[in-house]
Amino acid sequence: MARAPAIQEVEPVPEADRLEGAPHPRETPLLYGHEAAEQQLATTFASGRMHHGWMISGLSGIGKATLAYRFARHILARPEERDPAGRSLEIGGDTIAARQVLALSHPGLLLIRRPWDPKAKRFTATIPVDEVRRLRSFVTHTAGGGTHRAVIVDTADELNVNAANALLKSLEEPPPHTFFLLITSEPGRLLPTIRSRCRTLDLQPLADANLKRAAMKAMELSDGEPPGASDWVRLLALSEGSVRRLFLLWTGDGLKLEERLQKLLQGLPTVDWGLVHTLGDELGSGAAAQKFEMFFDLLLQALARMVRARARGVADSSEGRLAARLIPEARLATWAELWETVVREKGDAMALNLDRKSLILDTFRRIEMTARG
Repeated sequence: MARAPAIQEVEPVPEADRLEGAPHPRETPLLYGHEAAEQQLATTFASGRMHHGWMISGLSGIGKATLAYRFARHILARPEERDPAGRSLEIGGDTIAARQVLALSHPGLLLIRRPWDPKAKRFTATIPVDEVRRLRSFVTHTAGGGTHRAVIVDTADELNVNAANALLKSLEEPPPHTFFLLITSEPGRLLPTIRSRCRTLDLQPLADANLKRAAMKAMELSDGEPPGASDWVRLLALSEGSVRRLFLLWTGDGLKLEERLQKLLQGLPTVDWGLVHTLGDELGSGAAAQKFEMFFDLLLQALARMVRARARGVADSSEGRLAARLIPEARLATWAELWETVVREKGDAMALNLDRKSLILDTFRRIEMTARG
């Protein structure tokens, strides 16, 4: 008697931009605070004079990818499913296009992003050229005859040199009925020739009211416990208009991490090396990747606030008082260079997969040296 074939469970492929416990931008039904940008895309598409390349720029976590997926659902839906007046990109969640975009199974959608390396158990540092070369088969095998196609590059900042040049060729000679949506938090990193072939939608950080509405919706979809009133005040101040940042701070014990960071900074020019080593042990593992990123975001944010406060002569805040104590006017440029150095060394460490604890220790040695003058 023949043996029944074994059933193998297929492990879902991780996504670099997915936060644990939070809805992915594809799964986010509403977009807050960017009505003008959405209406511009909807109106331009309805006019029939849609440019083929769009660069959606702005800080991380403010809704760029959510907007890109809303546009993809809109153009891939049937005409009768769209707003006939061209005022909104809203498409019903029960439509075929919406379900297929959610599952990344629509034949007219191509997502270009950093791939997951199953052997190394991590994402590649950049988007390789082979990801962009999938455009050839995508254009060849998707239907023509007026059917629209959407190509989302998330994020375009992560294209390596060869991938960027390959994408440039498609932007220079775009396939018919194909629209490119390049998501970027650092447009200056893109090739000038790529930027020149795209229209720009520059999304601004969310105002507190829209930020809170968007965060509350994300927490509702994830069955998360909402913050209390006092926590909201701190979260809104630290999030800089980013839903992603706020969600990370709340669900990843970011407020406690911020308290520990402030303890380190307030103790300068003396460094509590016991606390630094403890943080290095906690954040150095691969499992703590998101918390590690959050820690460096908070650190860079605090250093930037200190430099700005000293440059403006503001001393009526905790950062201002700390800056007045640690940063002589003659050394303001040195502290600005410190911020740039931390950004660069952190980027190099991530690109080369260097030891994260060593990076934390080296960063605070550099901060200590700068604080001691």
